[in-house]
Amino acid sequence: MTERVIILGSGPAGYTAAIYCARAELKPLIIEGLQSGGQLTITTIVENYPGFPNGIDGTELMLAMRAQTEAFGARIESGSATKVDLSNRPFKIFLEDKTLECESLIVATGAVARWLGLESETKLRGKGVSACATCDGFFFKNQDVIVVGGGDTALEEAVYLTHFAKTVTVVHRRDELRATASMQARAKAHPQISFLWNSVVEEIKDISKGKVTSVVLKNVKDGTKSTRACDGVFVAIGHSPNTSIFAGQLELDKDGYIITEPGTSFTNIDGVFAAGDVCDPNYRQAVTAAGMGCIAAIDVDRWLQGK
Repeated sequence: MTERVIILGSGPAGYTAAIYCARAELKPLIIEGLQSGGQLTITTIVENYPGFPNGIDGTELMLAMRAQTEAFGARIESGSATKVDLSNRPFKIFLEDKTLECESLIVATGAVARWLGLESETKLRGKGVSACATCDGFFFKNQDVIVVGGGDTALEEAVYLTHFAKTVTVVHRRDELRATASMQARAKAHPQISFLWNSVVEEIKDISKGKVTSVVLKNVKDGTKSTRACDGVFVAIGHSPNTSIFAGQLELDKDGYIITEPGTSFTNIDGVFAAGDVCDPNYRQAVTAAGMGCIAAIDVDRWLQGK
């Protein structure tokens, strides 16, 4: 059986695309991917998604989206695509145990934040450790926070956090930043932002208290260690889009994000569409991902009608 549309990914983009496709009677099939519900399922509270004045638990929001897709008749299948063949239609999607075919494909596989790889970082994620200032900055009013990184993303996070935090300290492993000159000038001129050079975070405390109280820093030049008190740690060393299985088929930018035609979800392959963080290196918000999922579904519906 050839599906009319398969959606890879079950985050806000994938679920929204499924809702619109299902209402258009396209009978979409969602392949959940490695993390059912996407990145929001590791977010404790979402306060900036419209319609929830008191916020909502990230997992709860994704379960509600899932239920809505199923209410309109979308089918959801667990599993993850290990390979795709987009050279001819119908497209072939290879799962661990079977192969699916589809007339059209929406890629909504998302992106994952790069982390430092510390045990303490994992255990305190959502308890003072974050990879998204836009998502969590509000919780750090009048507090002292640390941003780890030295590129544009890190400095953008640092500047944004000054709207809430009392102080923002940028910790960078080198003695110069990788960010653009204009972004560097803006951050360095800000009175609330300071810099710790040639330093890496070795540990985040305090797991026993269930919250961030300080970080252990190591100077990469002389190996000396120090402890710096803080209330939050924002890891801003980049994101990795989940696009490895599309390399050599879909057009990707230098960082691996899918390139779409401006203002649309169309990729370089006719019949393949992209939505959400997998093609969005700039915003990476649940609400923008959902909007892009809507765009992809409408594009797919119109494309299928044209065929």
